[in-house]
Amino acid sequence: MKTYIISLFIIIAIFFTGCFFGNKNQNSSTKNAHAHVHSTKDRHDHSAKDDHDCHDEDGHDHETPDTEGGHSDEIPFSKRQAEAVGLQVEEVTYGIFSHVIKTSGQILSAQGDEVTIAATSNGIVSFINSSLSDGASIRAGEAIVAISAKNLLDGDPAKKTKIAYETALKEYQRAEELIKVQIISAKEFEQTRLRYETAKTAYEAQASDITASGVKVASPVNGYIKNRLVNQGEYVSVGQPIATVSQNRRLQLRAEVSENYFKSLKNIGSANFQTSYDNTVYKLSDLNGRLLSFGKASDRQSFYIPVTFEFDNIGDFVPGSFVSVYLLSKAQDDAISIPLSAVTEEQGLHFVYLQVDEEGYKKQEVTLGQSNGDRIQIMSGVKPGDKVVIKGVYQVKLATASSVTPEGHSH
Repeated sequence: MKTYIISLFIIIAIFFTGCFFGNKNQNSSTKNAHAHVHSTKDRHDHSAKDDHDCHDEDGHDHETPDTEGGHSDEIPFSKRQAEAVGLQVEEVTYGIFSHVIKTSGQILSAQGDEVTIAATSNGIVSFINSSLSDGASIRAGEAIVAISAKNLLDGDPAKKTKIAYETALKEYQRAEELIKVQIISAKEFEQTRLRYETAKTAYEAQASDITASGVKVASPVNGYIKNRLVNQGEYVSVGQPIATVSQNRRLQLRAEVSENYFKSLKNIGSANFQTSYDNTVYKLSDLNGRLLSFGKASDRQSFYIPVTFEFDNIGDFVPGSFVSVYLLSKAQDDAISIPLSAVTEEQGLHFVYLQVDEEGYKKQEVTLGQSNGDRIQIMSGVKPGDKVVIKGVYQVKLATASSVTPEGHSH
């Protein structure tokens, strides 16, 4: 019985002890919850107070960028910076822009501007100027080569011609005396005279060109050596081409156009082109150019139709070189176009930079149309009156990166 009472007392003590600690933990949790609410309230109050500090008495925000005003993306670029980089802008207007067919082509010498110099005698070629090469300038009457056959088995043709002429001359003079006394017939006299005239013509053709080193061959026109067709010490025959001289006054532009554009060829009136050795885009309209012809069919070995222009050579072109060609056809009157230098590309998108005020610029995405090598048509993104940066574009682009403020650092 005594043992039972002791056990009951222990159980009651354990029960009251559990209740005491349970209430204490509950009070602690409640206190923490109240502290959390108070902390949250303080934080919200502090945030609200900070928001209030960002506004003046009229409720205007002076620290936050004005996104509604359209200047949140403005790029600062001072007048001094603009002058340092030579920044230029162009006001967008409606203008004429021709439909463009971009292709490739080649610059060729115009017909009649080239002369082929041929050998006037058989023999070994010796160039008068050993340094004479392709591209060297030459004057009319200037000797290019001398042809000699002194060491050949058949002998020197120039000397043979001279001997033949002198012999024919003596026979003709003798025949003149004999015909007077009728020792020879008129037929024999005519044959003798014919041999003399033939020998005289051959000799006189070379007499002025015969020198100690051989028969000289000169250029009949002013120009430059386009091609040397023989080498020093090479044997040539009469009539064999030695060199080609080009006057280089007029050139031809031959463009190769795909059959897909055949119906558009009749509307082509001019072209622009760009060489691989020069970044300049040349306009045929500035070079006294004109359209000569365009093919009516393609070659069996090609799917391209030739279009040929002729233009003045200003000394900056290499005949035979390949070029990029922009054929110009129908013109659109109300088109918007800007210089190619104004356009930048980022991840497949195209942008220009607009001037919004004296020291502020804005990046603007645009949709591009056709390019004529100098300007490009703008389908959307800019409108008449906008001022587009056409020089100093990359400096403004760099200023864009420097004017961006990282997130979390605005004050």
